[in-house]
Amino acid sequence: MAARKVRKKKKVAIRYFDYSLLAVMVFLICFGLVMLYSTSSYEGLTKFGDGMYFFKRQAVFSAAGLGIMLFVSRIDYHIYAKFSMALYWFAMFLMALVYFTPLGIEVYGARRWLRMPAGQRLQPSEVMKIAVILFIPYLVCKIGKSVNTLKGTLIVLAWGAVAALGVYKLTDNLSTGIIVMGICCFIVFVVHPKTKPFLIAAGGGIGVLVAASVILSRVLESSTNFRLRRILAWLNPEKYMSSGAFQTVQGLYAIGSGGFFGKGLGNSAQKMIIPEVQNDMILTIICEELGVFGAIMVLVLFGLLLYRLLFIAQNAPDMYGSLVVTGIFSHIAIQVILNVAVVINLIPTTGITLPFISYGGTSIVFLMIEMGIALGVSRTIKLEE
Repeated sequence: MAARKVRKKKKVAIRYFDYSLLAVMVFLICFGLVMLYSTSSYEGLTKFGDGMYFFKRQAVFSAAGLGIMLFVSRIDYHIYAKFSMALYWFAMFLMALVYFTPLGIEVYGARRWLRMPAGQRLQPSEVMKIAVILFIPYLVCKIGKSVNTLKGTLIVLAWGAVAALGVYKLTDNLSTGIIVMGICCFIVFVVHPKTKPFLIAAGGGIGVLVAASVILSRVLESSTNFRLRRILAWLNPEKYMSSGAFQTVQGLYAIGSGGFFGKGLGNSAQKMIIPEVQNDMILTIICEELGVFGAIMVLVLFGLLLYRLLFIAQNAPDMYGSLVVTGIFSHIAIQVILNVAVVINLIPTTGITLPFISYGGTSIVFLMIEMGIALGVSRTIKLEE
């Protein structure tokens, strides 16, 4: 009987790169550029005599961001752990420059930017977002299993609270401070074995905020504080339409007039009325021109982006890489949720932009850096064939 030859299949490790994440991100950027031009052409022509002013600036920053992202994606992400604390304090230093030095620039009543060469501006709070995304996972890995104890949890949350307080006090940016704290809380939530305490804390916090909003609406109608006025405008937008609720009400008109399939690309009327619509209210124009269907497609794209980030986080070779991508996931998710909630008036106006779509050079570049970090983690994933 002839000897039977048995071939054994060898398992070969294949280096992975998440092209799906890259494709979704590029599509979001391209879609954002189209909607930005449609949204801002009238305002650009009125203010700067160039209907493509905002489009060209965003395109330049997007192209630069893509180059930076590809460069960052080739860096071993373990290097970030060594310099994460230094980056944390460097971000705090940049924010202190905004508050204490003439380098700080005030725009529309908010002092949040640093003056840069060639007339450019830098928003240091964006640096703090990345610093927290890189430093909090390092801190969790350093503490180890102690993070499951009350003391360990409080230590990690304290670092996040200091960063959030710095963003709020030094750059007068409450919304970004909330995002920074949210990133920290989400990372702790993921690594902690118990979920019940977090759910109780979240429910209690929401209840306190709702109760405080109702009380403030009754006793502080004469207040001149702009944040309190935003709460009043949120609770009663028709009453305060001439002051704090004008942008919100006009945005709701835009959403309502668009119907399900919209008026058609470029046919928005509200973009000529809503101030600074290319920033945090760009979703209202998407709803007006492309309808609710267009808004659903945008949310589906963000869902795909978050799914790819979740895949990378689950398959990262170590805890640090997994938690870094988890931080990026939470940042994108929180920012999208808050922007949508503001647009449909579920929460008071915050000034939070829609990632990859709203206008903002600093924002798009730092978002691309985060995507580069996530792609860098994806390169270390090994699949067996």
